[in-house]
Amino acid sequence: MLPDAEETPIADRPARLWVGIDAGKAHHWLAAIDTTGATIWSRKVPNDESEILSALGEIFPLAEEVCWAVDITGTASALLLALLAAHGQRAVYVPGRTVNRMSAAYRGEAKTDARDAYVIAKTTRLRRDFNFVDVPAQLAADPALLTSHRSDLIADRVRLLNRLHDVLSGIFPALKRAFGYADHKGALILLTGYQTPAAIRRRGQSRLTAWLADRSVRNPDAVAATALQAARAQHTELPGQDVAAGIVADTATQVLALDERIKQIDQKIRQTFRAHPHACIIESLPGMGPILGAEFIVAAGDLSAYPGSGHLASAAGLVPVPRDSGRRTGNLHRPKRYSRRLRRVFYLSAQTSIIRDGPTRDYYLKKRREGCKHVQAVIALARRRVDVLWALLRDGRLFTLHPPSAHAA
Repeated sequence: MLPDAEETPIADRPARLWVGIDAGKAHHWLAAIDTTGATIWSRKVPNDESEILSALGEIFPLAEEVCWAVDITGTASALLLALLAAHGQRAVYVPGRTVNRMSAAYRGEAKTDARDAYVIAKTTRLRRDFNFVDVPAQLAADPALLTSHRSDLIADRVRLLNRLHDVLSGIFPALKRAFGYADHKGALILLTGYQTPAAIRRRGQSRLTAWLADRSVRNPDAVAATALQAARAQHTELPGQDVAAGIVADTATQVLALDERIKQIDQKIRQTFRAHPHACIIESLPGMGPILGAEFIVAAGDLSAYPGSGHLASAAGLVPVPRDSGRRTGNLHRPKRYSRRLRRVFYLSAQTSIIRDGPTRDYYLKKRREGCKHVQAVIALARRRVDVLWALLRDGRLFTLHPPSAHAA
């Protein structure tokens, strides 16, 4: 409940206020302007429930209608947006790039939270094309958190693998070239026990094979043979080899532990995704598995916000926009404002779908025959798949190789 606030006389209240919110992790800055652009209310508000409710209690009585705008829709503004939604209020999202560009149109070069909040409010007052921010229901919040956490774990894995390659190149470059450590679990297990040429040669083929087999490595004899061949190619002991070997072993152990955590997260994502009412339809489209399906649900948001497939394709950056000037016409480019995450979902699913024979692969090959390069053909396929997926969701039916006839009931 909002705290009691001193009511402003109705005759003195403006019909509408615009409140710009410069969101932050520790605090937000809220600035309210009236129809003339004058600042009515501006204050720093800690990111705390009671403090936010107190601020809302002061702002609501100032006008008959309050329009809210925020520049961040992530975790920093989650509590504020939830409290607004609980009181029947919706905020629009003003991208940070738009705020930066609009700031240049106002006097002065200083950058403060108060100024940014004012610019957000002013921009929202002038423009009516910003999208509303919907506080996700539990059905959408769980995939959002899980897929975000998975992305962080994947980024950590890439960082560790880069570190592993770098250190291993400095003490044992032949072994570094022998395996693809990003997708070879057996090679990572090998590095947890043996990191130097001398150690591998002392172990020998048979004992190294047995050591790997005890740790459930697939094809242990082939892994041991490859490692021993690399060890025989280097007999020089490099400076710092012992310390580097310990770092390699520790890094390989961390990568293996991350792989287990990612598997657990993937399982949770599958369970959460398949509880969604559209999961069966989304997953029926070739190339769209539970992981990409969950990311699609998160990136697309409320599907009712897209009147047609073209709007969904535009949100994914798959509809080129013209950049004509003077006599130059027909100059089409990829838009600058689109969801990178949504584009990634359609691109990766399209790229996966062309592995197997079917209509998606046939369309890809058709584009290649027309002279498109690989990336161009995949993007064209991704655009086509937007139409297909949107139609499936609209009609509530699964993907089939032979679509129903127009006269089917």
